[in-house]
Amino acid sequence: MKTIGLLGGMSWESSQIYYQQLNRLINQQLGGLHSAKIIMASVDFAPLEAMMLQGNWSGIEDSLIKHAKNLELAGADCLIIATNTMHKLAEGISAAIDMPLLHIADAVAKDLQRHQKSKVGLLGTQFTMEEAFYRDRLLQNFGIETILPDSTDRLLINEVIFNQLCQGQFLPESKQAYLTIINKLHQQGAQAIILGCTEIGLL
Repeated sequence: MKTIGLLGGMSWESSQIYYQQLNRLINQQLGGLHSAKIIMASVDFAPLEAMMLQGNWSGIEDSLIKHAKNLELAGADCLIIATNTMHKLAEGISAAIDMPLLHIADAVAKDLQRHQKSKVGLLGTQFTMEEAFYRDRLLQNFGIETILPDSTDRLLINEVIFNQLCQGQFLPESKQAYLTIINKLHQQGAQAIILGCTEIGLL
């Protein structure tokens, strides 16, 4: 069995879901008392979030590369980054390590292709929605078109993620606001919705 290197803590609220689901999926495949072989690095998210707001992505990349290398040295066979937004740095992180990085957008795209969906709405942090790293990968590698919420809705989505979901607050009014935004995207032609921030699934 391969050992998974899990780079989490961004935020820990969703990282625990990654850990839980990986173990459940391995157990479903192998049965009995089997569980996943995981080496996990859970980083302190506050300094990274401060660097995000400053636009200091090189500083974030240096920090995540250090953690990824530590996971590799500890015996991980592959790397999973347990956050959509930090896949903005996936290329640099992947180049700095010898083990493969399993890209979250590739997994999403393959699932969309299985369900024959070619036009999707994307929810996530403002970085994930407004920058091209996620949308371009879906389009260029898989031919999947992405549409976004409008600027007001993107701001609301981002504020709920950082001010509520990352802090363990799951409010019914926020869920309803998200559902309203999702319905707007559906009306614009979205055949499916990517919850492109793992905290959203908690809502």
